[in-house]
Amino acid sequence: MYTASLRSLMLILLLCGSGAAHAVDFVSVVEDNAILYDAPSLKAKKQFVVNRYMPFEQVVVLEGWVKVRDRSGGLYWVEKRVLGNKRYVFALPPLLDVRASADFSAPVVFRARQQVALERLESTGTGWLKVRHQDGETGYVRSTDVWGE
Repeated sequence: MYTASLRSLMLILLLCGSGAAHAVDFVSVVEDNAILYDAPSLKAKKQFVVNRYMPFEQVVVLEGWVKVRDRSGGLYWVEKRVLGNKRYVFALPPLLDVRASADFSAPVVFRARQQVALERLESTGTGWLKVRHQDGETGYVRSTDVWGE
């Protein structure tokens, strides 16, 4: 009886913890532009057109279609073929300081304007991301200062 109760408790803990361990999946537009629809069909109503590198949170994946969330919380459908796993983030503040290392006291390497796409290279695990500008310059930004992380 004790082992049955222990097994039940373990199962409950596993089920409760599984949601907390789920990481948010982000994707970015890899084509020159992508059309966002209100349903998973080319015949659905077109909502917006977005440019290359636009990051989205991936919500649902169907055959050929992905339901995505943008930074404002809007939900849209986009053709899977226009998305890739190469991660990009967008600067949120009007002017984002990109630093030489993951430290507020590190020198500023360059500044990125709001909505500029930066390639996400890696997470430091300390709230900082290593990013690369399209010009090739690399540096570190706080994950809270970008969308797409």
